[in-house]
Amino acid sequence: MEKFNYWRIYLLGFGFFGISVLWPLYNAYVPIFLKDFALSSFIIGLIMTIDNIFAILMLPYIGTLSDQTRTKLGRRKPYILFGAPLGALFFALIPFCKDIGSLGLMMFVIILMNFSMALFRSPVIALMPDITPSEKRSQANGIINFMGGFGALLAYFAGKPLYDSNKTYPFLVGALLMLIANLLVILFIEEPAEYRIKGEKMKIAETVREGSKELLENLKEVFVSNEKSLMMMLLSIFFWFVGFNAIETFFTSYAKFHLGISESTGALVLGVFSLSFMIFALPSGFIGARLGRRKTIKLGLSIIVVCLLVVVLLSRLITGKILLNLLYIVFAVSGVGWALVNVNSLPMVVDMTKIEKVGGYTGLYYFFSMAANIVAPPLAGAFIDLTGYRSLFIFSITFLLISYTTVSLVKRGERAEI
Repeated sequence: MEKFNYWRIYLLGFGFFGISVLWPLYNAYVPIFLKDFALSSFIIGLIMTIDNIFAILMLPYIGTLSDQTRTKLGRRKPYILFGAPLGALFFALIPFCKDIGSLGLMMFVIILMNFSMALFRSPVIALMPDITPSEKRSQANGIINFMGGFGALLAYFAGKPLYDSNKTYPFLVGALLMLIANLLVILFIEEPAEYRIKGEKMKIAETVREGSKELLENLKEVFVSNEKSLMMMLLSIFFWFVGFNAIETFFTSYAKFHLGISESTGALVLGVFSLSFMIFALPSGFIGARLGRRKTIKLGLSIIVVCLLVVVLLSRLITGKILLNLLYIVFAVSGVGWALVNVNSLPMVVDMTKIEKVGGYTGLYYFFSMAANIVAPPLAGAFIDLTGYRSLFIFSITFLLISYTTVSLVKRGERAEI
């Protein structure tokens, strides 16, 4: 492995930056386009889970395939070169399909876009542990998350004026940014020499066979192994993403129907959370390296739980502008806690295996996090239907506390000693 260089990680972060630009735009405007076809909210909700379905079906397998891939460029870049341009193309076509007025064509493009994006997400993220020694992976993942957060904020703030000018502009600009960002990764990030071959063609049949074999081995390590740290870590990821996604999905509704705050203001509160997360992503990696990843994650979960309890208490005692100002503060602090959790979790997972298998383990990480994103909205929605919006934060706190318990049982995944 080459000497570690922080600037190289910032360049690699453009891969996650490109992905993070697209999804906020997709989630913000595609449901509006679909509503023009007189679809019910339930059907629109199902369509909006296609990305998560592709993720849980494809990311673990694509990650293991990339582990076994050997080409002149390396083992991850072929997937980026194939998936990113296709994803950008189909993303850019979405508003034009809407203007044509064909739901069938729009669904075809949406499905191909989600498929293409799933082709390279695991490989582009797995590049981080490929080029980063164990003791630097928390810091590197902090940089990756900072770049992703910057991409998301750029999409949120630039998307509105672009959309107001022309509904196609956010999609065209977003697609172009993703292409440029991933081109920077291809041009300036060199994969380790042991994964690059010269003068040979990629052996597709052998790659698929070995990738399938590795996937089965990884699943055995999760479900069959006597040592349960990997299982407990992945369950922790699932549980805290259920708690997080419930807030992300229903907070604007909670703000409007329970607190009497407009949905746009509720979205701004979530924006403060995202900004805080992005700013604190960098120090979170250094804190994890110094304090220990598991302790840092537990600290982050504790901060979030306390903040959510404060929201529950404040919403009962205070109303109006004072409550709103306090919400901005509490959610800013929650963003710090979420950074401590999120930045240090992927390094814990990939440091439970050898370097040859980090793509597959990256896929496992995304399988459990994306599975949570599928489970959380209907489960939290049913809970709210039964008990009212007042219970939203209790729902999230419950799953965060469960994750605190399971992560306490994790015995591996700390950085290797220098």
